[in-house]
Amino acid sequence: MSHIQNPILRGFNPDPSICRVGENYYIATSTFEWFPGVQIHHSRDLKNWKLIARPLNRLSQLDMRGNPDSCGVWAPCLSYDKGTFYLVYTNVRSFDGVWKDTPNYLVTTKDVRGSWSEPIYLSSRGFDGSLFHDADGKKWFLNMLVDHRNGKFFGGIEIQEYDTADQKLVGKVHYLTEGTSLGLSEGPHLYRENGHYYLVLAEGGTEYGHAMSIGRSRAIFGPYEFHPENPFISAAAKKNHALQKSGHGDLVQTQNGDWYVVFLVGRPLTTHGNCTLGRETALEEVIWKEDWPYLKGGGRVPRLEIPAPDLPQFLHEVPSAKVNFDQKEIPLDFQSLRIPITEDWCSLSARKGFLRLYGRESLNSLHHQSLLARRIQDFHVQVTTSIDFRPENILHMAGLVFYYNTGHYHYAYITSNDTGTQKYLGVISSDNFKMSFQEKLVDVTSEKSIVLRGEMNRDKLQFYFGLGEDKFEKLGTELDAGILSDDYVRDGSGRYRPAFTGSFAGICCQDLAMNSHHADFEWFEYKEINLK
Repeated sequence: MSHIQNPILRGFNPDPSICRVGENYYIATSTFEWFPGVQIHHSRDLKNWKLIARPLNRLSQLDMRGNPDSCGVWAPCLSYDKGTFYLVYTNVRSFDGVWKDTPNYLVTTKDVRGSWSEPIYLSSRGFDGSLFHDADGKKWFLNMLVDHRNGKFFGGIEIQEYDTADQKLVGKVHYLTEGTSLGLSEGPHLYRENGHYYLVLAEGGTEYGHAMSIGRSRAIFGPYEFHPENPFISAAAKKNHALQKSGHGDLVQTQNGDWYVVFLVGRPLTTHGNCTLGRETALEEVIWKEDWPYLKGGGRVPRLEIPAPDLPQFLHEVPSAKVNFDQKEIPLDFQSLRIPITEDWCSLSARKGFLRLYGRESLNSLHHQSLLARRIQDFHVQVTTSIDFRPENILHMAGLVFYYNTGHYHYAYITSNDTGTQKYLGVISSDNFKMSFQEKLVDVTSEKSIVLRGEMNRDKLQFYFGLGEDKFEKLGTELDAGILSDDYVRDGSGRYRPAFTGSFAGICCQDLAMNSHHADFEWFEYKEINLK
């Protein structure tokens, strides 16, 4: 019997929303400050998944310039009705203080891989919006309410009708529930089955107390009673289980009538330790007992492996580990921070066979960084790139970065002396915005192209440099990769910070003088290393 290994979407892929269209399954996940917004993966067998689209690819749909770290796109909801895909998303604009600015939008398309519409503004009452298509043709928008009074924040779950003709919310806002005693109720999804409306919630916070709760009612506005063995999913009571933080999910029924649930998980390096890969997406089987859903495997703790469903196998081409920048488009794995990837700062045509990055703002910027990166999706990876860079002063830098957010990263970079007569290699680390520099720079003045490599093994990172592709020397000392995790950022900053993404590896260029000096990258290689 074939099996499915969890997680099904490895690396930073949280808050999954799933929908089925015929034999096709689609999962949308949060992208926060990374652009383009929302990842959509496709499968036909629930086992093999491929990234096929990032629908929010225009500033008119998603403007995140100035958004704080881990704000931006939260918990999208992907649904389908009568030939149209609907995508609801929040663009969180602020987090600190009692108020949270949380505008919610809706975009639509007939082709999930094609262009999506201009956004329709819904409301700013809260976040984690979702759209429910009822059998009578009505559509309902749900969200959690942000309540600023007395530091409450999580104010419960609301619902309001959406008018497709007028493209706006109409009528009364109905309050559904404050959730269960787990608290922090968010991520609502609504379903109609067995003569009931089922309300799925994420509760307990998105850390180690995280859970997925389910309530039901005969009427859409409630009252809702909650699952007799609530929470439906949680690993909170099993601290040593490999899949932690289990919760925030969505249900789907196969064409064969079987039920499954997708939900986020984290894989800590130690018991309740750092999850350097961020929050990922897992899958479980669901059965119904007395009109309540239960995990088929028993209990509420998700399994590392489940039997594959009786669906035709769906295989997809595995992309090459090495990307040569002699192509017309940047591979879909790459994203930028907060802004579109445009020719004015990221060009495949300026120099044939190279990707040219025009240096702009620093790695601390919330506005215009020249950074292109991809998710780290395994505990042991080797990332390598070849750079042709001719810095002219100390404000010119380019290189290879392992990045979590503007305050937490490790950067192997090329720079110059004050006059541009010498070229050096160095390493900068940022831990909660506290910068540390490698004491001794490496002189590479005579070299045109330089190969930089980073090898990240669980919570350790070592940089290397080479003057070709085969012979490498260590660059600096071993670094703490554990700082590239949600858990570290929240606990090590002295105050709670939003930290909901994952570790990335990428290339970048800075010109802190004139925002124009460029670096050319010939290729980029990402390899996962199996030590078994």
